[in-house]
Amino acid sequence: MGLANPFSFLTVFLLHLLINSTANGVNDPCASSSSDDSDLSIFHAYGKCSPFSPPKRELSWFDTVVDMAKKDPQRLTYLSSLLVSKKPTSVPVASGLQVLGVGNYIVRARFGTPGQLMFMVMDTSNDNAWIPCTGCVGCSSATLFTPNTSTTYGPMDCGEAQCTQVRGFACPDSGSSPCSFNHTYGGDSSFTATLSHDSLTLGTDVIPSYAFGCVNSVSGKSVPPQGLLGLGRGPMSLLSQSGSLYSGVFSYCLPSFKSYYFSGSLKLGPTGQPKNIKTTPLLHNPHRPSLYYVNLEGISVGKARISVPAELLAFDPNTGAGTVIDSGTVITRFVEPVYTALRDEFRKQVGGPISSLGAFDTCFVPSSEAEALQ
Repeated sequence: MGLANPFSFLTVFLLHLLINSTANGVNDPCASSSSDDSDLSIFHAYGKCSPFSPPKRELSWFDTVVDMAKKDPQRLTYLSSLLVSKKPTSVPVASGLQVLGVGNYIVRARFGTPGQLMFMVMDTSNDNAWIPCTGCVGCSSATLFTPNTSTTYGPMDCGEAQCTQVRGFACPDSGSSPCSFNHTYGGDSSFTATLSHDSLTLGTDVIPSYAFGCVNSVSGKSVPPQGLLGLGRGPMSLLSQSGSLYSGVFSYCLPSFKSYYFSGSLKLGPTGQPKNIKTTPLLHNPHRPSLYYVNLEGISVGKARISVPAELLAFDPNTGAGTVIDSGTVITRFVEPVYTALRDEFRKQVGGPISSLGAFDTCFVPSSEAEALQ
């Protein structure tokens, strides 16, 4: 997702630099002109007029070119380093269950100038960010963003390009008005928001004019109480709006859902990413372009590979079918035939009494805490 070769360099060796001499400098080609204070003399570092210490021996043209070529890689390394943050950006991640009473994972972010702290759900299947704002009807959190106290806040108009990039936007056919949109979330909840822009601070990084939803009203109980930070692939996501700051690269390490602390991390940008890790390609599906797909080939319980038709697991860009990696979905889910085969094999290997609990049909009581952790 990052740029593997950000520059294509063409090394050009400057052989001659012609500077028109003024009347005062005819006799001494290295003399500075005094006729115009804005006329600055330029010397080549290897030239006869160079103020730097000359080499111990006079270099031939060939040796000069070779010497300059040796120093070029250092310059290229420096220029490449300007494309990414010099220091890794790591945003702490915590279990939302312990902090906000929700089953998702949350990060600390600040909106506005000065920054106002929000505990936002990180969600890889959403693009937009949104936070509850003052005056919100139905918002469950006592922590609300106050636009009036931010010196960099501004609502966005229907005429702005980003308005049409928000799913569910609503604008009149003519005339100027604020860009508003409506979203559903969690299947049983919805909210309305005004598309706005303000500074977003993550760690020590400040992203100016970040577009997000200022939530005005909420219906239902599934909407994250202090907002959501979208990490999807769409044009309104954090990865798109941050541009070259993170080069579209991120990874996350999730803490235990029992942890009370921000012991996980969201690493942004190519610098500081884990080295010794196993990877699998992230696939792109044009029917659901914001989502991250993986190619699931099979499922094993212990050493037993369960038998399911290959088409039930296959990635299909023509229909949108496939396996999605989603930080916002709490429980891993499969289509019914796959789940049934997985469940039956698990029951066979575990043995003992099995009971149901709520939506779960395969629950058992371990004989010890140690067994529960295996």
